[in-house]
Amino acid sequence: MELRYIGFDQAQNTRVYRFDCRAEDKSTMRFAVSVDMVLFLRHDVSIQEGPSLCAQKLTADFEAQHRGEHELTNEDLAAHVAERTAAKARKESHHRAGHRGRKPELGQAPVQWWRR
Repeated sequence: MELRYIGFDQAQNTRVYRFDCRAEDKSTMRFAVSVDMVLFLRHDVSIQEGPSLCAQKLTADFEAQHRGEHELTNEDLAAHVAERTAAKARKESHHRAGHRGRKPELGQAPVQWWRR
């Protein structure tokens, strides 16, 4: 399955992202994912992230064999923000750990990060 973002339509506060889905047999179906634009503001998510978040939502819906309308919900955006925050914390932790150097084993001199 291959998703291709083809654009969006907007009416008042609702944006509908449109995708073509190409199956292995080369047939194409069109799907749409709607989202209340207020959710982007509430969760401090850039609207430029909308297409990729909607593609992830469609993929998850397909895997769950969800039939019907597709919608990016408050819970979806909250989960995205939580994952983004966790990834940032992991990166910062890894970055800090890399500059501390390793703890020396008994009988060894400490290794300093600038001398590696």
